[in-house]
Amino acid sequence: MTRFIYILGIETSCDETAASVVYNGRTVLSDVISSQIDIHRPYGGVVPEIASRNHIEKISFVINSALSISNIPRCKIDAVAVSNGPGLAGALLVGLSYAKSYAYALQKPLIGVNHIEGHICSNYLHSEWEPPYICLVVSGGHTHLVFAEDYGKYRVLGKTRDDAAGEAFDKIARVLGLPYPGGPEIEKLSANGNRDAINFPKAFFKDSLDFSFSGLKSAVMQYIIKTEKNSGYKPCDVAACFQKAVVDVLTERCVDACNLFGVKKLAVAGGVAANSSLRNNLLDLCKKQGIELMLPQIKYCTDNAAMIASCGYYSGKTDDLNLNAFPNISLFESGVLNG
Repeated sequence: MTRFIYILGIETSCDETAASVVYNGRTVLSDVISSQIDIHRPYGGVVPEIASRNHIEKISFVINSALSISNIPRCKIDAVAVSNGPGLAGALLVGLSYAKSYAYALQKPLIGVNHIEGHICSNYLHSEWEPPYICLVVSGGHTHLVFAEDYGKYRVLGKTRDDAAGEAFDKIARVLGLPYPGGPEIEKLSANGNRDAINFPKAFFKDSLDFSFSGLKSAVMQYIIKTEKNSGYKPCDVAACFQKAVVDVLTERCVDACNLFGVKKLAVAGGVAANSSLRNNLLDLCKKQGIELMLPQIKYCTDNAAMIASCGYYSGKTDDLNLNAFPNISLFESGVLNG
């Protein structure tokens, strides 16, 4: 008889307070998220101190709601998984402290999860997707190309040398006078623009799968400054052409990685994975290249606790109550990646 493993996931790495109950790493029984977007929007970005205080206010309610919706009693929870880095220090500590207390009270294992690996595991939710595959992790803070050789065994093939793709979206949105968060606003504005009106630069490194978006960001800003002095510019065209430049680099690098390593399976994860232009471009290009593509549900692209619970299930490890938060930890430093 198959035994179901129920894991309570907790996520507070940035500005979402989230909790989820997932069994066997795949089936989401509850997924509760308290977003702080409206709180931080007036500041044009996340204010760490405000984020931490809001996590403290909401975490008990969110966890209790997740357990109630799942219909799984506390005594049936087999482990507590929590993101312990990277992220905002104060925000991480709220979730980590609560997870430690919960695990201790239930006398259940505690599992620390690397937030980036959590995004990779979002592809397992409500799917039969399995390694090996190439994964593009693309969000406000991270842009990585990762070779998932097996569960819990990864190799970083490339990463950004400066701005993450999502960070570039937010910065250009701010220049265009769009509200936070910038990614969805750029996407909406782009719908009315001509994506071929402006030829913005795209950075490709010889003999490397790394990314760079700082030059593109500077080129967009210089274009806006220059045209403002003359005839002016169309924000929708700038947004469309900027988005095209980012998406073209991301999609081409993904296909390059698949062909270079002979892996015909590609997955995407992270907040920018919700971008429709990126998703459509990948669908078209992967179809032409004969690459199997996995796109997680939109609701699992942004920060959530279901991906943390899934990652906890597949991590194959537990931690003691001395587990600390590591705001700036990388994939290699966490011990998550091998090779």
